[in-house]
Amino acid sequence: MMTDKEIISLMQEEAYKPMSYKELEKHFGIESANEFKDFIKLLNQLEESGHIVRGGNDRYGVPERMNLVRGKLQAHAKGFGFLIPDDRDHPDVYINAHDLNTAMNGDIVFVKVTARSQGGGRLEGEVVRVITRANTQIVGVFQSQETFGFVIADDKRVSRDIFIPQHAFMGAVTGQKVVVKIVNYPEGRSAAEGEVIEILGHKDDPGVDILAIVRKFQLPEAFKEEVIEEAEKAPDSISEEEIIGQGRRDLRSKRIVTIDGEDAKDLDDAVNVELLENGNLRLGVHIADVSYYVRESTALDIEAYNRGCSVYLTDRVIPMLPHRLSNGICSLNPRVDRLTMSCEMEFDEDLKLVNHEIFTSVIKTSERMTYTNVRKLLTGEAEPEIVEKYDYLMEDFKRMEELAARLRSRRMKRGAIDFDFEESKIIVDSEGKPTDIVKRERSVAEMMIEEFMLAANETVAEHFSWMKVPFLYRVHEDPDAEKLMNFMEFVTNFGYSVKGKGNSVHPRALQALLEEIKGTPEETVLSKIMLRSMKQARYDAQSLGHFGLAAEFYSHFTSPIRRYPDLIIHRVIREVLESGGTLSDKRHEYLSSRMSDIAQQSSERERVAVDAERETEALKKAQYMLDKVGEEFEGIISSVTGFGMFVELDNTVEGLIRLSDLTDDYYNFHERQFALIGERTSKIYRIGDEIKIRVARVNMDEHTIDFELLDMKPRKEGGFNRGGGSSNRGGKPSFKGAAGFKGFRGGSDKGKPEKGKGGFAAKGKGGYAKAQGSGAAGGERKERAGAGGTAEGKERAERVGAGGTAEGKERAERVGQGRGAGRAAGGAARRIEAAARTEGGAEQGRGEGSGRAEGGAGQGKSRRGKAGSTPWSEKRGKGGAGRGKAGGPKLSEGGSLSARLESVGAGRTESGAARGESKRGRGGIALGGEAQAGGGSPTAERSTGGSDWASGVNALAKGGRRRSDDGDGSKKRRR
Repeated sequence: MMTDKEIISLMQEEAYKPMSYKELEKHFGIESANEFKDFIKLLNQLEESGHIVRGGNDRYGVPERMNLVRGKLQAHAKGFGFLIPDDRDHPDVYINAHDLNTAMNGDIVFVKVTARSQGGGRLEGEVVRVITRANTQIVGVFQSQETFGFVIADDKRVSRDIFIPQHAFMGAVTGQKVVVKIVNYPEGRSAAEGEVIEILGHKDDPGVDILAIVRKFQLPEAFKEEVIEEAEKAPDSISEEEIIGQGRRDLRSKRIVTIDGEDAKDLDDAVNVELLENGNLRLGVHIADVSYYVRESTALDIEAYNRGCSVYLTDRVIPMLPHRLSNGICSLNPRVDRLTMSCEMEFDEDLKLVNHEIFTSVIKTSERMTYTNVRKLLTGEAEPEIVEKYDYLMEDFKRMEELAARLRSRRMKRGAIDFDFEESKIIVDSEGKPTDIVKRERSVAEMMIEEFMLAANETVAEHFSWMKVPFLYRVHEDPDAEKLMNFMEFVTNFGYSVKGKGNSVHPRALQALLEEIKGTPEETVLSKIMLRSMKQARYDAQSLGHFGLAAEFYSHFTSPIRRYPDLIIHRVIREVLESGGTLSDKRHEYLSSRMSDIAQQSSERERVAVDAERETEALKKAQYMLDKVGEEFEGIISSVTGFGMFVELDNTVEGLIRLSDLTDDYYNFHERQFALIGERTSKIYRIGDEIKIRVARVNMDEHTIDFELLDMKPRKEGGFNRGGGSSNRGGKPSFKGAAGFKGFRGGSDKGKPEKGKGGFAAKGKGGYAKAQGSGAAGGERKERAGAGGTAEGKERAERVGAGGTAEGKERAERVGQGRGAGRAAGGAARRIEAAARTEGGAEQGRGEGSGRAEGGAGQGKSRRGKAGSTPWSEKRGKGGAGRGKAGGPKLSEGGSLSARLESVGAGRTESGAARGESKRGRGGIALGGEAQAGGGSPTAERSTGGSDWASGVNALAKGGRRRSDDGDGSKKRRR
């Protein structure tokens, strides 16, 4: 019988030329009608899944041979997107908003590459076909316009509202959260069209917020009827016949305990430690044998595969398996018989693993211990009744504590990286309203269980890797060399150094840095930035090692109740044990063919779960701070960006102090130092600084919080009165200062530059061309900088490690396609190209620059203007299309721009694209690049280590956008 592999392999051969179905039929020697029918069906399936492509001449080939790239689209809130190719070695492809061709975030698509950078690294393309739709339903707020309606999507990556015809309202009214089924996808200027299929309730009703997140991520709540029926067939207890018939090892006489949190209900791991006669220690890790009850290809198994993992939201859990199993027969409840998969490890006095066994077993746990009680027992803080109750276990706990401490010490010595983040727990009332946020304690009890689980996971992974059987591994590849080099350069600003080079840094060097910064103000910040410079852990069918743990072999073996990969490897282990240590060739081939697919599915479902958990946490933290507006707190600067700085409070709540709210000076963002430096005062705000703040605003639509500094002095009269964002987004009105300047973006919805009087105008006469988005300004670039306070990963575009990495810069140079975004005429850097300024007062200078307003305004050139010697606040020129005189700007008291930047240890940086070219102008200085000055003036110098003045101007104008949380560096639970 013909297989898909045979067809794909043929088409991947270099000598292959596209064939029609008749030519392929002849090539494969298909004769019978049934064979031909199956062949055509397989050909259609491969075409529909995107593994092969049929060209315009009805000839078939593989995508890579036809200049097409297959992958997942990651859209951005500003309209553009990136293709994340299936081939991990292929670079991402930037896609202009106008080239998405009905595709939406998460869709599997074919993209045709249309442009390449000179080095071949940066690619641009257009979607030519949507293979699989990821968005069939959208959650958002309904707005009625009587004869029609529209839905504003909760997911900001759905950048356009969804049109709802009147007949599809289903009774929805303005302000309600609804679920919309998409009927027609967006095409050209037409928005997507949908119909309301579910009304969740008014957006302010209790519980609707979490329900909306559940629907947004399409998390399955109820189990299907056939799944429940299978779960109900599971027994309530275990019979002796089962134990004897399966040949399980009986461990019921051993003192085995579970140690979990007080509120845990699915107890899937138990431990014991024994002192052997030879003086060695035997560690036993016993895991619930879920695979015995969830058999392959059953309804339970298919449901668990589709869910991938349990999802832990603030006030609820969406389990992978029905409660009948997860809280019943599979949970290792105290003093009842339970079937388990055990891994026993024997360590000698030097902590060398001298023996290990992996086998099926039956246990009866002695106690259901909690982290709190174990900690109190080991630290001597326990109440007398607790000491008396668990006295018979004290010797075991002390052995566990000693063994865990030694295992941890050995792991640290080999170079494992231990990120000791402070995690938070949000306490909610019966209506889901947050009442408190407390820090999760990572005590000796938690660390003890953590070490035992790590030891079992490594042992199991290594054992089955050497057996060469199909398996699933948890892998964490080496960091990207460029990102790591950026991080190593960044830490030098704090006086630290990391041994090694970007492509050869041992994890031990990074752990040494974590130990060095422990207890310092910058510890949390540097730890987060280090984490963001690394790749995400994932599942794979190949054992590629785990960089963060400095482990050659690693798997997930210990949580089959809540993770599908653990369930799968339990199934493989059982099959290997029952068949005498080998698998038949047929079974080996089948399992091998399935593992890559299971690894990918599990990794994707894990990302969905983490994203949902983070969004829920952000929502509840915003709700908690809603009634704290006006209150004062102490915090630490956790991130600095071109649009402001993020401050983290002691309760882990994080908020943004916008650049527009720093009113005592004009601040420039210095990318390499991650600092904001005042032009006039040279005041510096940088990562790790402790500051006092006041809660200014809470935005419940975006789940974000704004802070403001205490005792912020206003600027001198004549300065900018800057807005906190464009007016159409609900922020402050666009600024209009005493010198007659209007905002660069202001409240314009169409992207048209506004007219203003004075030295600055987007389109007018005043010597300075509009800042088109320098490397430090605006939301578009810094929203994706990993260390710039934006989280790691809802979008691939935001995974740029320690911020300002080359990858992030290359992408950011092309992202000016969003609403109201601008782009420089010479390329995508969108920088100020030239400006005129007089030196000495007598000479007149001209500066010329061109720009483009992308939001529908078309192209417009900034006018030429004559610059005099009078400061801009004293002499105004008319903005707009006419010609006139404008005052030459006097930037501030204290000398030239270069001199002032140098005085605080920074100069202009090349934060934009290298493609942008500066124009020539008499007496002009290049603010955004390197420009030749006319009239005998010397060439403007470049320097590194800071940010150009244009960054400050553009950040003032745009007010900045808030970050969108993502990637692996946020404070969500890490396992």
